[in-house]
Amino acid sequence: MPYKETYPSVLLTDAVEAIGSLPGVGRRSALRLALHLLRQPAENVHHFTEAINQLRDGVHYCRHCHMIADGDECAICADHRRDHRTICVVESVRDVMSIEATGQYHGVYHVLGGIISPIAGIGPSDLSIKELTERVFGLENPQEAELILALSGDVEGETTAFYIYRQIETSHIKVTSLARGLGFGDDLEYADSLTLGRSITNRQIFNP
Repeated sequence: MPYKETYPSVLLTDAVEAIGSLPGVGRRSALRLALHLLRQPAENVHHFTEAINQLRDGVHYCRHCHMIADGDECAICADHRRDHRTICVVESVRDVMSIEATGQYHGVYHVLGGIISPIAGIGPSDLSIKELTERVFGLENPQEAELILALSGDVEGETTAFYIYRQIETSHIKVTSLARGLGFGDDLEYADSLTLGRSITNRQIFNP
């Protein structure tokens, strides 16, 4: 029977299990964090837990692009200085944050919420592709707009990009993809800002 560490308090055990459920946090790290919280002033811990509660219960998703927002519209979509005729399609909220950190992009976004992956049981209907299609076909003069497919370069990312292209190709919108300063299979999240910025600036016409 494998050894299972025991703790002197049921409350401590519950805290360790809760913290340990986070990705990348092992049981020993969870114990260290729980003991650290115990040493903090009560008001600090209460502020921490309240922030987590508000994050889960109070955060919304933008009705336009599905980015995290405090209301119905995110700060990027609400910014009239952005180019709203250039839409960058990304897999996740973290990809938006990575691209914004480059300072090289001034359009708006569309967050899919994942990529097509039959192995993981994720199909087009599980993503916000339908909303993206409606958004593209709802544009005035779409031939003057641009859709940037900023998805990972692995098989799933390429499959998703191809599927999106087929859904919107009759709209006559210009479809581009990131220049391959990014290696095959690279995730945007892990690309350095310089490489990612150049990939956006040097984007090219999407060839399915």
